[in-house]
Amino acid sequence: MSADDHLVDAFLEMLIAERGSAANTVAAYQRDIADLRDHLARLGQGLADADSDDLRSFMSALAKRGLSPRTAARRLSSLRQLFAFLVSEGVRDDDPATALDAPVRGRPLPKLLAEDEVERLLKAAHAHDGPQALRLVALVECLYATGLRVSELVGLPLSALEGDMTLLLVRGKGDKERLVPLGEPAAEAIAAYLTVRDRFLAAGRPSPWLFPSRGQSGHLTRRRFAQLLQSLAVEAEIDPAKVSPHVMRHAFASHLLAHGADLRSVQAMLGHADISTTQIYTHVLDERLRALVHTHHPLAQP
Repeated sequence: MSADDHLVDAFLEMLIAERGSAANTVAAYQRDIADLRDHLARLGQGLADADSDDLRSFMSALAKRGLSPRTAARRLSSLRQLFAFLVSEGVRDDDPATALDAPVRGRPLPKLLAEDEVERLLKAAHAHDGPQALRLVALVECLYATGLRVSELVGLPLSALEGDMTLLLVRGKGDKERLVPLGEPAAEAIAAYLTVRDRFLAAGRPSPWLFPSRGQSGHLTRRRFAQLLQSLAVEAEIDPAKVSPHVMRHAFASHLLAHGADLRSVQAMLGHADISTTQIYTHVLDERLRALVHTHHPLAQP
């Protein structure tokens, strides 16, 4: 057994004994370190004498192999913990991993529905009759009009509706309240649904919820609404894998920005505490600005 084998075994034992790491976690560290050791062996180096340039070349090799920034960042985390351990054990006087920058991990863009796809969903919902259909239309129209989180939508109390139904009072994350405008189509859909709302109540039992059910929670569940939405997607000839309540929330924000809304207003309506969370939608703004330049800049191509 080589000196490096002993060092790696000691590190893995520490993970188990001191940190109580799970077997899968230890196995992941072991794979990451084995990958590094293979790279260092090709350079004629070992764990005790590798320097920052050796580690940079390893990270560069990972990028050339097509590893995602997320995976590369996890590998770097493993290396940092390994070399910090070697320093703490007196094997090394320096930590070469501290000089390495983490790979840039761009945030993934949200899944989106095009405006015509949302229109097809709404059209499919409106094509049905009866109390169930009125409830589904109210749910979908309200979701697209407000961008509520699905938990906020299904858990809306009746008291959330203002008298003229132009605003919803929503209690979101951290128990924070916000007012969200309710457009005319959504307000009309909710008004129509309210005429049949009693059909969804347990016999003789009033309910504080806008969308009550006879289930344990007392209101429509997130899972049930997601199922209804996916069935609607099939009717609208949209891949149901593309459609979920959260995707509809993304559609609300992206379509608003595409039509000229400012980021701060969208932040307020979505209930984001920090503008950085809302900035995931700036790709829409980028496209709009690019179109403006191409259309209006005096040097733009005709």
